Formats: sequence, structure tokens, C-alpha cells
Amino acid sequence: MTLADHLRELRSRLVKAIGAVIVTTIVAGLFYKQLIDIVIAPLPGCTTLEGGSPASSGRCGVIATNGLLSPVTLALKVSLTAGLIGASPVWLYQLWRFLAPGLRRSEKKYTLAFLATGIPLFLTGAAFAYAVLPTTARVLISFTPGQATNILPVDDFLDLATRMVVVFGLSFELPLLLIMLNLAGVLSARRMSGWWRYMLIGITVFAAIATPSSDPLSMLALAGPITALYLAACAISWLNDRRRARKSTATLSPDEPSPLPALHEPDHSRPAGSRS
Repeated sequence: MTLADHLRELRSRLVKAIGAVIVTTIVAGLFYKQLIDIVIAPLPGCTTLEGGSPASSGRCGVIATNGLLSPVTLALKVSLTAGLIGASPVWLYQLWRFLAPGLRRSEKKYTLAFLATGIPLFLTGAAFAYAVLPTTARVLISFTPGQATNILPVDDFLDLATRMVVVFGLSFELPLLLIMLNLAGVLSARRMSGWWRYMLIGITVFAAIATPSSDPLSMLALAGPITALYLAACAISWLNDRRRARKSTATLSPDEPSPLPALHEPDHSRPAGSRS
């Protein structure tokens, strides 16, 4: 394809991807109130009395929006986020169709395998993030002084929830990154396994920071799956190294000399002193 053909192909793929995002965003906008209720469900909101004062026995916050334009901005942000997520199969497929002609058959196979594994891993990490959001919100609100009431802007909580979802989703992609480095020959399984002490410490510290709760079960609920995925990555890399070693021993090295052809053997049927 010429450069102009590539640009036309890129334009066609972008139009289809953006069109899918616009359609799903419009559909999500029709249900933005329900989506906002799902987003703010982890927040420990205070029940209010008729006079407007908060009435709750425990630590809580008043869920609020700030300004006249804040509800509109919040609705647009939530609708666009839901539209991007809802249209992800379409724009991922368009991206794949644009890149696939430039890939070899083996590269296509590995790319599809990584996509089929990476997307469920990211979604699993996002689900864990949403599961620990209530605990995170309660712990952060517990630092509020006793004589003060915490005002919880929905915009700020949406940004916090988005960051946690992205961080948790990317943390679950760690084993996939290690396997990619191993398949590329950059990282061996022996070296990867030698890091197990540092990896366990790093995973535990990350889980403790990401789940700021005094309950150790919340930390273990995050550290356990990431550790299991790291061990699975080590096992897969070990099998790949063994397969690569068997393949290298089965083929002739370029530096190894090839065997010489067999020399002409003398004919022992003739007498020793005879001449031809």
C-alpha cells in the first residue's frame, strides 16, 4: 500500500472507532443518573435530617456537587467514560485491523493471545479496585476531625476511582509483561525466579498502600492474586526456556563445522601389489 492508501485506511478505521464511541456515549448519557449511582455507591454518605444536618453514628461524608455546571460536567464525564468502555471491542478491533497487515503470522498469533489474556486480567484488576473502594473511602474519611463534616465532591471521587481502576488493572498485567520479556529473550525464567523475595515484598507493600485498611484480609485479597499470577508467569517462562533449549540443541549451531564427506575407501578385493 502507498502512503495515501495507508492514510485513507487510517481515516476509515478512526471514523468507525469514533462513531462507535459517540453512539455508546449517547446511549450511556440516557442512563447517566444510574451510572453515577453505581460510581458513588462505595462512598459512605451521611443520612440527613430535615434541617439538613448530617445524622450518622459513624464517620461519613456529605456527597455533593460544587457549582451549577458541575452536574453537567459530571454527566458528560461519566457518559464518555462509559462510552469508551462500552465501545472498546469496536475500537480495539479497528486498531487490530489496521495493524494486522504489517504483522507476520507468528506475530499475529502472539498479539491475539496477549489481547485475549490481557483484557480479562485488566478487567479483573478493575473489579478488585471497585471492591476495595468502600474500605478505602472509610479509612480516608476516618481522618476527618471530630468537629468537622467532610464534603465529598463526586468529581473528586470519580477521579480517584478512575486512578484506582487503572492502577489495579495495570498491576494485574505484570505477569503478561514478564512473559512478553521472556518470549523476546530479554528475561530468563531463572532470573525471574531469583527475584521472588523482592517481588513478594513489593507486591505486599503495594497491596498495603492500595488497600489502606487495618484488616489484613483486604491486603491479602489483592496481594494473593498478584502473587499467584507472578508464580504462573515464572512457570510459563520456565517451560518456554526449556522448549527453547531443546530446540537449540536439536539444530546445528552456525559456528559448528559440518561433517566432512566420507573419503573413497580402497577396494580390498584386489591383491595388495596389483596395479590398475
